[in-house]
Amino acid sequence: MTLWRRLLIVLAMAALSGPLLIGLAAASGHGHRWPDLLAQFAAPALFAAGGLTLLLLLIRTRWSLLGAGVTGLLLAVVWPEWFPPRGAAEPGAPVIRLYSANLWIHNTEVEQMRRSIEAADPDIIALIELGITPTRRLDELLAGYPHRIPGSPIYRRSGVVREIVASRWPIRPLRPEPRGVAASGGVVRTPLGPVTVVGVHLTRPWPFEVQWEQVRHADAVAAIRAEAEGPVVIAGDFNSVSDARIGRQIKAGTDLIPAPGFPGTWPSHAPSPLAITIDQVWRTPDLALVSRRLGEPTGSDHRPVVTEFTRARR
Repeated sequence: MTLWRRLLIVLAMAALSGPLLIGLAAASGHGHRWPDLLAQFAAPALFAAGGLTLLLLLIRTRWSLLGAGVTGLLLAVVWPEWFPPRGAAEPGAPVIRLYSANLWIHNTEVEQMRRSIEAADPDIIALIELGITPTRRLDELLAGYPHRIPGSPIYRRSGVVREIVASRWPIRPLRPEPRGVAASGGVVRTPLGPVTVVGVHLTRPWPFEVQWEQVRHADAVAAIRAEAEGPVVIAGDFNSVSDARIGRQIKAGTDLIPAPGFPGTWPSHAPSPLAITIDQVWRTPDLALVSRRLGEPTGSDHRPVVTEFTRARR
């Protein structure tokens, strides 16, 4: 075996240890913040493991079997995130389109935000982390969406943000209002009938908040769901993929179903297959998912998510 071949094998095996660790952390289902933090990156790790396995195959070494095993482990981990149930659509039922996006507190690119919304042509909009500049130009940003439910302003050291849900159709505020998490929402009078739409923003798991703050926010999401009647869609920045700790908590405490998590949404400058989907859209089983795709960039570090729903077949 030549020296360069040995060196490539050693380097590839060393690099493979990272995806292996991530796969084991994700597969363990452990709720501690450190394994959970690793579990967020299972999707990028899958692509890394696949590339390293291909390299080992080209070198023609038996270590490629280990690479294939790590790749298989990661594929098993991300499968529920990428391919959740979509539900069976009721034939002929109307379709509604939702645009949800974390716009980032420091983002002032209102024209780019508006172009992204226009390209998606949604019926309902849920905007997260809306900063001062787009808030001041809200009529321009949300032209054509006169029915709006703004959330209360949240004061941070870096500025003031809020969430807002806007619609082409009439919308009434939630009663009681969402509490315990940054959120805004209402009951929209859609062609499907009343649909509760809520935009939420859960905190980051680490290192910016106490360990259990994100867990408490997930409890607040469950409370929002419990207080709503009829079809419900809860969208926004969950700061977690749907099959890690927070996603598992939401699944265990509600009947909410996530939209597929591929391609990823964050960070926006990464190729979307290598990004992670922390921008989630959850629905109740009485709605069927028609489609899910990414929207055009907004100038934020998150990509928007465009989802379509219809009535689920009974």
